[in-house]
Amino acid sequence: EDDLIRHAKQNKALIYAFNPHDMLPYAVFAFNPTLRRLPGKYGEDVCCLMTSAIFSIPFMRQVYTWVKGCPVDKRTFLARLHRGESSAFTPGGVQEVLMLNPEKPSDVILYLQKRKGFIKLALLTGSPVVPVFGFNLDGSYGYWFPRGPFMAKMSRLFGIVPLVFWGRWFIPFGIPNPKKIHVVIGPAIDVPKEGDNVTQESIDKYHGIFIVEVEALYERHKHEAGYGERQLRII
Repeated sequence: EDDLIRHAKQNKALIYAFNPHDMLPYAVFAFNPTLRRLPGKYGEDVCCLMTSAIFSIPFMRQVYTWVKGCPVDKRTFLARLHRGESSAFTPGGVQEVLMLNPEKPSDVILYLQKRKGFIKLALLTGSPVVPVFGFNLDGSYGYWFPRGPFMAKMSRLFGIVPLVFWGRWFIPFGIPNPKKIHVVIGPAIDVPKEGDNVTQESIDKYHGIFIVEVEALYERHKHEAGYGERQLRII
């Protein structure tokens, strides 16, 4: 908390990178400004960014707008950072959903090795990146979706996986099963403001630091969260 307060005093926007995506990363709404869980300005202006496809679906668009959701497109993301407004999002996205494998329940998969766009935005604006991990999301919902290369391609193209999911009492698209969600926040990774002079070298450097910090965050908290026997795989 002291680390967040320090950045709040500097009036910097933060990028909260929440992991994992799992089937539905509803725990990211722990950052909803209505809850005021974060200190200072961060408890007031943070927004949860999610696939833009959601905002093209009637009813879903209204629901996610009501809970302070915003599209995760580059224009929205960058505009918020320029205004000094923080954002929380899940970098693994659709690709991470496609990698879910019920036959390997001990694997915790994060699709991060190629996710560098948010690091570039951080360097453009000098916005610190905060690694976040949510334990015990898996099992919140049962799910089914068609697999195969064609469906994977379509899911990446449209930014959403065509799936059916069910939660408590087996109600389709309903509330999740009762889970003890444990969300932990790591120290902010300070990055320089490079503006239009962002280099690939800088992107690779700070993306590497982010990966290391995510691993460290997971290792620090895995035993208390009951993940001691599970394996983190960053792909």
